[in-house]
Amino acid sequence: MTKRPGLTNTRTAAVLLPVLGLVLAIGLWWLATIVFSIEAYLLPSPPDVIRAFRVQPGYLMSQTWVSLLETVEGFLLSIVVGVPIALVIVRSTVLERVIYPLLLAVNAIPKIAIAPLLVVWMGFGQAPKVIMVLLVCFFPVVISTATGMKSTPVELVELLRSLNATRTQEYFKLRFQYALPQIFVGLKVAISLAVIGSVIAEFVGATAGLGYVIVQSGASADTALAFAAMGLLGIVSVALFYGLVLLERLLLPWAEESR
Repeated sequence: MTKRPGLTNTRTAAVLLPVLGLVLAIGLWWLATIVFSIEAYLLPSPPDVIRAFRVQPGYLMSQTWVSLLETVEGFLLSIVVGVPIALVIVRSTVLERVIYPLLLAVNAIPKIAIAPLLVVWMGFGQAPKVIMVLLVCFFPVVISTATGMKSTPVELVELLRSLNATRTQEYFKLRFQYALPQIFVGLKVAISLAVIGSVIAEFVGATAGLGYVIVQSGASADTALAFAAMGLLGIVSVALFYGLVLLERLLLPWAEESR
């Protein structure tokens, strides 16, 4: 079966346009450092950043692995904790009224203020970083899951009940399935925040990770190394996001077709 030209062009554009945008951004950054004669310790040029990476690639990649592990662990933990809480919220109006204000209060607390406390409570290991990522990701996971399950059409619910389906079957065979596209929206928001959460945690009391590299580089005025670490964080964030996009397309092809 031959592919439609329009579909092929769309996929090509989906790859080439982001690359073009990245090249333009790097070009403007490089041009700015040349035109305004900006010192490298203030704003390094792209070649300076590449040179900093080439000087110690092993060190940077090992720190990237630390941050990636913290990010993924905290993100998965937010799903394990957040989805069941969303199911409880949808199932009981009383519990929804009890839990929702608490969720809003926790989400409103600046996470940078919690980071030092997590170090005091849990030490300098990986645990406080994972918990920070959990706190950052938790709210979008819960909200997207609960909203998706509540948006199930009433006629579908009544149809399932007319077939004598149990409440559990209603929630898992209808509401949860119907909510999956909305859940993935929340997961994609959460995975972007997860990288931010891991970096925030590494700013305080960390001995490894890209956030730690950025802090140490800033203290020694090695701006190029800090930019190299930030570039790796951007790559990690983009890779995780599009990994979720791919997973969504594999698991929910019907949702893509409906769009």
